[in-house]
Amino acid sequence: MTHSGADIAQLLASHGLEPSRALGQNFVADPNTVRRIARLAELGPGSPVLEIGAGLGSLTLALAETGARVVAVELDRHVVPVLRSVVEPAGVEVVEGDAMALDLPALLAERDPGPWSLVANLPYNLATPLVMRTLVEVPVVTRILVMVQREVGERMAATVGHPAYGSVSVRVAYFARASLAGRVPPSVFIPRPRVESVLVRLDRRPEPAVDPQVVSYTRLAAVVKAGFGQRRKMLRRSLAGVVPPESFERAGIRPDARAEELSVEEWGRLAR
Repeated sequence: MTHSGADIAQLLASHGLEPSRALGQNFVADPNTVRRIARLAELGPGSPVLEIGAGLGSLTLALAETGARVVAVELDRHVVPVLRSVVEPAGVEVVEGDAMALDLPALLAERDPGPWSLVANLPYNLATPLVMRTLVEVPVVTRILVMVQREVGERMAATVGHPAYGSVSVRVAYFARASLAGRVPPSVFIPRPRVESVLVRLDRRPEPAVDPQVVSYTRLAAVVKAGFGQRRKMLRRSLAGVVPPESFERAGIRPDARAEELSVEEWGRLAR
């Protein structure tokens, strides 16, 4: 049984809680939406899944319904007791803490060797840093399905030629293949946000798109950020002092190209 809007309202009122703007809390209050997310996550009995920002447990319960082994992380100490009362009877383990500070590799390794899925309704200000941290630092997570602000999701999934293609797109593509898995209207949240949300699916590549023995992610990210930092300029100008002029010819990249014209593989050659 997942939460309806009336259930969310009752839980908040009975425990004297209000959604925290500072934490970006928008609770999902639609059973169809959370079950749709659980279905798209392709979980099965015993599948280890990490949920970040579990809130009052709407999505958590839908994930548990699949038979998956759910570890739910929640930062808000006021919400955690309510979350525990709702989801622990369904076999969910609740971990109180900040997902950006927790030792996620150790936390997951102690529970299951993996591979793990990450499924979450992420606060808009946390979405990009959390996804990138997971891709960089938690290789045991091989599949990610997150609900994020539409513009953020479009940037994560964009490819060369798309208006949203940018630094985040390239850095995500280094680790994973990303795609948009659907839209989520503001009407399913309490409180109702002023923006649209989308579901983004990321499937980790067996190996990074650029050989890390040749070009490290740190080096690639530095070059990509510099290039997109002045995206209207030609690369020979935006990358001055970052990439030697002779590198363009060696990499087969036009020095008058713009950042949005290069694929992740081309960025890798240029960074090398």
